[in-house]
Amino acid sequence: MSSVPGLSLTASGTIPQELLDLPWHLPLVEWPEDVLAALPRGISRHIVRFAYLGGSIIAIKETSERAARHEYRMLRQLGKLGAPCVKPVAEVTGRTREDGTELSPALVTRHLRFSLPYRAVFNQMMRKPTLQRLIDAQALLMVELHLLGFYWGDVSLSNTLFRRDAGNFKAYLVDAETGELHPNLSAGQREYDLEVAQVNIAGELMDLMEGGFVDEDVDAVATSHQFIDSYRGLWQELTGDTAFDPGQQWLIEERVRRLNELGFDVEEYDIRSARDAGHLLLRPKVVDPGHHQRRLMALTGLDVQENQARRLLGAIDAYRAVTDPHGDEAVAAHMWTQNVFQPTIAKIPRDLRDKLEPAEIMHQLLDYRWKLSEREGRDVSLEEALPNFIDEELRSYRDEAVLMVNPPADVVRQLELGASPSAENNDDVDGEPDQDASAWYS
Repeated sequence: MSSVPGLSLTASGTIPQELLDLPWHLPLVEWPEDVLAALPRGISRHIVRFAYLGGSIIAIKETSERAARHEYRMLRQLGKLGAPCVKPVAEVTGRTREDGTELSPALVTRHLRFSLPYRAVFNQMMRKPTLQRLIDAQALLMVELHLLGFYWGDVSLSNTLFRRDAGNFKAYLVDAETGELHPNLSAGQREYDLEVAQVNIAGELMDLMEGGFVDEDVDAVATSHQFIDSYRGLWQELTGDTAFDPGQQWLIEERVRRLNELGFDVEEYDIRSARDAGHLLLRPKVVDPGHHQRRLMALTGLDVQENQARRLLGAIDAYRAVTDPHGDEAVAAHMWTQNVFQPTIAKIPRDLRDKLEPAEIMHQLLDYRWKLSEREGRDVSLEEALPNFIDEELRSYRDEAVLMVNPPADVVRQLELGASPSAENNDDVDGEPDQDASAWYS
């Protein structure tokens, strides 16, 4: 057990012994390598390190006592609201060296599996289309947080983690130090968050461009404006009014369908009279992200990202059309899970299973089969495509074990700078080779 006198840990649930045994009597920069996990770190004004905790990994950030307490509580509240954010483990105060010298308090969060800071989302250069998807994911994250009443206060790519999501990205809040929760946000609070985001994103992209990590035709300022446009478009779709006549009930269904396609459920909506006589206004009142996630979970029990869920639901629909077009959807989903998804994942060699999440592997395999069928001019089965997919695609992804067990110093340095070792065989999020994100670690 830790020998630090006066050490105080605040945590939800039972505090693991392994957490108490960490060298809290040392500043993070002096922690021994045998307790640290070599994962790429984003830019931070604080000292941040990753450490092993039993069979998982935690992130530890040195900060002030007030900031640690505030962020710990804020992340707990956001987690209860279902916000996309990292999970808090503990706040640690009362840290001292063995000679009694005071050390900074720390916030401990659980590392988000298969996620990376934005600087490590690419290998050698971020292409413009991939950058746009990254920006769109950031905009969606801010919309989701604003809908919950969360004022961020320091919106930036550096305070976000990204995961693959079936050809797109899913963004997660990783730093809530400046955040505040309110019943609702005012227009002024949202606009200030947008202003901060625009300045920070433009600055971060300029920094990347200076290092040669972004396509030359990328305009940092224009891209930050695209973030604003993406946010405003989403906000309007989720909260704006739709005008319709009493006989145009189909417009209500169309609005709900558009929101479902964006990944949101409409739990309540208001209909009120417009100023123009005879017209009505429809406004969503309560929207909830995760439409496809919840549907897939209910049908199969699989817990995946939103776009992954959308893709797998499409695969289930295709399976049902072939096996039993008029059968029950729930039965078809169960049969697809039992006969297609689980056997396919089981055939992935054990040493390759940590390359990507299972749902992402299935998405990539479905894409590969489609391209192979197009190339050969025939319908290639999933089972037939799998061996080639494993050899030609999956093996080319970097294995997290390279980073987790005594990685070479030059590899760690490249990751901290945002570059990628062994990038020549990797494909980006589109499946187009040799340009950007293909390495995702747990």
